[in-house]
Amino acid sequence: MGAHALAHPEHPHRYTLSAPALPTSPRLCRDFVRGVFAALGLSQLADAAALCTSELVTNVHRHGKGDVRMAATIQHDRVRVTVHDDSPELPSPRRAATDETNGRGLFLVTALSDVCGMTLDESTEGTGKAVWFEFNVPLTHTKSPA
Repeated sequence: MGAHALAHPEHPHRYTLSAPALPTSPRLCRDFVRGVFAALGLSQLADAAALCTSELVTNVHRHGKGDVRMAATIQHDRVRVTVHDDSPELPSPRRAATDETNGRGLFLVTALSDVCGMTLDESTEGTGKAVWFEFNVPLTHTKSPA
C-alpha cells in the first residue's frame, strides 16, 4: 500500500467545533484537534497541531470577541486548522521579555506549522477574523481502507 491522498482536493473533509470563549476552551479545542489528527493516522503531528490550536484559542479567550469557531479541513496533501472569532482586530506578534510568561503564541504557531496566516471577514464565517495554520501530510502517510 503506497501513500495516498486523505481527501480529494475538490472535496475536502471538514470537521467543525464551536466553543464559548472561556478558560476551558483551549483544552477542549486542543483535544478536538488532537483527535482529528490521530483519527487521520497523523499522530506524529497531533501534539504540534494541538499546541498551535491551544495558542490560537487562548488568544481568542484573552483578546478576541464572541465564541470560538474552529474548523479542521483536510485536503489531499495538507490539514488546515482555522480558528474564527468575532473581533476584526488581527493579532500581531510581539517580542516577549525573557521573564514574561505570555506573548509567544504566534511565534510558536509560526515555528511549528508549515504555514500560517490570518484573514478578515471570511465569507463563510461572517464578521471578525480567522487565524489558521497548516501541516503538510508526510508523503509516507498511509491509511488503511475503511
